[in-house]
Amino acid sequence: MTPLSIAVLTVSDTRTEETDKSGAVLIECLQAAGHKLHSKTIVKDDIYQLRAEVSAHIFNPEVHVLLLTGGTGFTARDNTFEAIKPLFDVDIEGFGELFRQLSYEEIGTSTIQSRAFAGLANASIIFCIPGSPGACRTGWNRIIAEQLDSSHQPCNFTDKLKRQ
Repeated sequence: MTPLSIAVLTVSDTRTEETDKSGAVLIECLQAAGHKLHSKTIVKDDIYQLRAEVSAHIFNPEVHVLLLTGGTGFTARDNTFEAIKPLFDVDIEGFGELFRQLSYEEIGTSTIQSRAFAGLANASIIFCIPGSPGACRTGWNRIIAEQLDSSHQPCNFTDKLKRQ
């Protein structure tokens, strides 16, 4: 496996470093898989602040992957979809579809309120996951980990990312 440099962004108006359990889950998972944590940030759920933060990361040649947690629901302050989707060069439709299928096994029909999504932007992959520790574990353990493992066959996303 080729270790990747991964940035974790928690999208929230209320979380602090002490209360951000979802971000902590993602960091634990990525490090256990042998990847490097590039940075960890809590970003307010504001379209332009989110877009600016993510744009800086996808411009940075040292960042291969961005994991965003939070802001994927349907409240007035859930802006991750609106902020990040326009940045994509390519949508990865299958991520959201598979996430909701797997999540259905865990939380039933409540999964339809998840707008989990992913895409490629400037040779970086961005995964946007709901803001709960359970959703982060599901996304990482059941989808993302294999797709960021260069040895996973028949395919994975590592050959589409920035060169290390």
